[in-house]
Amino acid sequence: MQISEVAARTELSLRTIRHYEETGLVTPSARSQGGFRLYTEADVARLTVVRRMKPLGFTLDQMRDLLDATDRLDAGELPASERAALLERIRGYERDATEQVEKLRTQLARAEEFAATLRARLSPAS
Repeated sequence: MQISEVAARTELSLRTIRHYEETGLVTPSARSQGGFRLYTEADVARLTVVRRMKPLGFTLDQMRDLLDATDRLDAGELPASERAALLERIRGYERDATEQVEKLRTQLARAEEFAATLRARLSPAS
């Protein structure tokens, strides 16, 4: 699929997808004869991972590291020690993501309390 379809499916801008290509996070699987970027379902999946990591504050290097770990796990048979090390890396990202989600929940609760305070001030009974 072309970049415009990928952008629609991933809810990322064309500029963002191109930036991720420039930084080596996601590269198109092919190019058309006219030079257009062509992406596969696997490319879309990678972009979706990146899109989900971004609001949690992960850096491009962390995104790249996680994608590398998952790519290596998906590639096939690995020695048990290497597999265990990769799984531990992924567990670390899962812990970090869970921690960030909790922080975001706290921020959201505070924002909701603030909005409720403003609504109360604006109610006719005030």
